[in-house]
Amino acid sequence: MEQRILIVDDAAFMRMMIKDILTKNDFEVIGEAEDGQKAVDQFRELQPDLVTLDITMPGKDGLEALKEIKEADPDANVIMCSAMGQQDMVIDAIQAGAKDFIVKPFQGDRVIEAIQKVLG
Repeated sequence: MEQRILIVDDAAFMRMMIKDILTKNDFEVIGEAEDGQKAVDQFRELQPDLVTLDITMPGKDGLEALKEIKEADPDANVIMCSAMGQQDMVIDAIQAGAKDFIVKPFQGDRVIEAIQKVLG
């Protein structure tokens, strides 16, 4: 069965890059969101197997969205996406329940490795 993934990033081209990597590796992208509030709403509605979640977004950021997602489902699988130099935020995200993180610009093999590690 294909793993169902929700992609969250405020940059459309970043969502497109991740989607491209995932679909080429037989993952099903069931939704996309461009901010934290939409991420939480879509998580509740779609119940994906995994969420890739950007840290820095307008409005509700990735850390706030992560906390709400983990409140809704303590077992949620979330991988944070961060730019270089956001180590402090990544640590906060891991402490808040993120399972892993990937650094932008994305490298396809690292994205797949992180997802496979989290989903087993």
